[in-house]
Amino acid sequence: MKLSIGIVGLPNVGKSTLFKLLTNQNIDIANYPFCTIDPNIGIVSVPDTRLTELTKISSSKKTVPAIVEFFDIAGLVKGASEGAGLGNKFLSHIREVSAIVMVLRCFNNDDIIHVENSVDPLRDLSIINTQLILKDLETVTKRLQGIDKEIKSGSKDAVQEKTLLETIKAKLEAGKLITEFSEEKIIINLGLLSSKKRLYLLNGQEADVSPALKETILKEGSQAIIADLSASEEAFRPALEALIRASYETLGLMSFYTTGEEESRAWTIKKGMTGKEAAGVIHTDFEQKFIKAEIVSYEDLIALGGWNQAKQKGKLRLEGKDYIVRDGDVIIFRHG
Repeated sequence: MKLSIGIVGLPNVGKSTLFKLLTNQNIDIANYPFCTIDPNIGIVSVPDTRLTELTKISSSKKTVPAIVEFFDIAGLVKGASEGAGLGNKFLSHIREVSAIVMVLRCFNNDDIIHVENSVDPLRDLSIINTQLILKDLETVTKRLQGIDKEIKSGSKDAVQEKTLLETIKAKLEAGKLITEFSEEKIIINLGLLSSKKRLYLLNGQEADVSPALKETILKEGSQAIIADLSASEEAFRPALEALIRASYETLGLMSFYTTGEEESRAWTIKKGMTGKEAAGVIHTDFEQKFIKAEIVSYEDLIALGGWNQAKQKGKLRLEGKDYIVRDGDVIIFRHG
């Protein structure tokens, strides 16, 4: 399962610097808008001390972590929904990602240009949200204009879709995000931008971040990480790791593990997946020919010193296809 995160924000707020710190890639960073045009893409390992311990206890030859794919997307400006700046290109890139990290500039530095000529992260947040909402309104309105033909032809799905889209349109017209609808199939198919789950990277120091900004993000139900992107890579590393983990968690994902002499691996799944569905993440044959899953919790496996010891102590469980996988389960799948 691929997790993709788009790094978004106004020009010159630190998006490309963040991307470079995350991925160690050499990319263009310049003190002018739209230095980034086509998105830079990088793969980042999810920090996971559990996987490290599993590798040790199994003496695994290889360790395979879960990954996050980060997209460094061009800066957004007022009027982007109507094509200003890189406009539609920027917005189309957001459609391709699973969630977004919104970078807001909180620090003051007269030597670094701000596209709005002043530092005001709340205003910048409003600009970005407005552009996403306006583009979604255009998309939803266009879909509603064509849906009546399907209703007349007797489509019950079209009736339900119209009801949902009218609810969403009302929220968008009120200037609200629609993240609570992010799992709806029609929303996914339409690629609505303001439905994307999000978290924030507040570029600056704690003293630069106002209580009003913190409160706004909290009311939205999102996570925020405060970090100074001008700090050394070593000093910034804890914030980077927190951001990667938060990105992983924002979409309701978790890890289960397989471990042995050949490799220890973290597998990414949605919370609530069954054992049979989790088996399919490894290979479709495992899901189709699923028999049972042998499971030991990570905590028991480490505490007891290995798989055989856990089995001897009665900590190994046999679970069927409807078992709901738990974060940290270590699993052997039995299949036909």
